[in-house]
Amino acid sequence: MTIVIGGILSIASQVLGPAQKKSIELDTKYQILGAVMMIDKKKDDVLSIYNQRIQSFVVDYNGDLIEKDKKGNPIVPEEVNIIKNFKLDKRERELPVFKFMSSKNPDQVEAYILPLYGNGLWNKISGFIALENDLNTIKGVSFGHVQETPGLGARISDSDIQERYKNKTIFDGDELVSVKMIKGEKRDPSLFGPHEVDGMSGATLTANGVNAMIKDYLDCYKGFIDKTKK
Repeated sequence: MTIVIGGILSIASQVLGPAQKKSIELDTKYQILGAVMMIDKKKDDVLSIYNQRIQSFVVDYNGDLIEKDKKGNPIVPEEVNIIKNFKLDKRERELPVFKFMSSKNPDQVEAYILPLYGNGLWNKISGFIALENDLNTIKGVSFGHVQETPGLGARISDSDIQERYKNKTIFDGDELVSVKMIKGEKRDPSLFGPHEVDGMSGATLTANGVNAMIKDYLDCYKGFIDKTKK
């Protein structure tokens, strides 16, 4: 019976494997595009839009292009294991960059999309942050979570929370200060500076996790940002 069950599982894995890989690819590319545009996974041809609008590559901590991993294998940006990289020292991480190109001019960059990963209150949080081609102004964000509290920390995946980040900036002069979600909620927008967004009532610890996640990964990409600006 063990042999039979093992055989069935092996066959099922081989049969379902390509479909699972395709599903993961679709979800990843949907999240990347979600940081810069409204897109409906059920109605839009996500893969086609992605192939037309996204150019991807991988850099190291210093902002230099890397095309092969330590074993000499070609690196596919969309397949970089962000979870595995998160456990490494910042200087050892493989850092994917996704350029969102203009639909009118395929040589013009509209935004740079960077992946994020960190710790929430109960489990891991993740996402993407899109910077305008000035590499300072936030064009959009896309956050996800594993197990944050419904109605509280889980709201980081809500569009109204993510909208608050648009047009905020991550540099104060030449200093990378990131952007910070402030404790509390529903205050006058004029009270927030260019590097601050309104918080989430009752979810301060999740907000702190989001702040740390964004700062951590922007620090990783500072070498790339500085070299690209120059």
